[in-house]
Amino acid sequence: MSDTPVEVDPRLLEILVCPVTRGPLTYDRGAAELISKGARLAYPIRDGVPIMLPEEARELGEGE
Repeated sequence: MSDTPVEVDPRLLEILVCPVTRGPLTYDRGAAELISKGARLAYPIRDGVPIMLPEEARELGEGE
């Protein structure tokens, strides 16, 4: 994996929602993930493409 932060189109971030909760997502640029605080999941971004599958997401730990 590259150390270069992944860029995501801000317009895309405005329309994407968590597939589990249908709630908002926040972008973690450093981790290249979209975070759903409601579902406590982090969806990966691979090659600039958000992978919005719950089975591909990692569960957030306490305090994340």
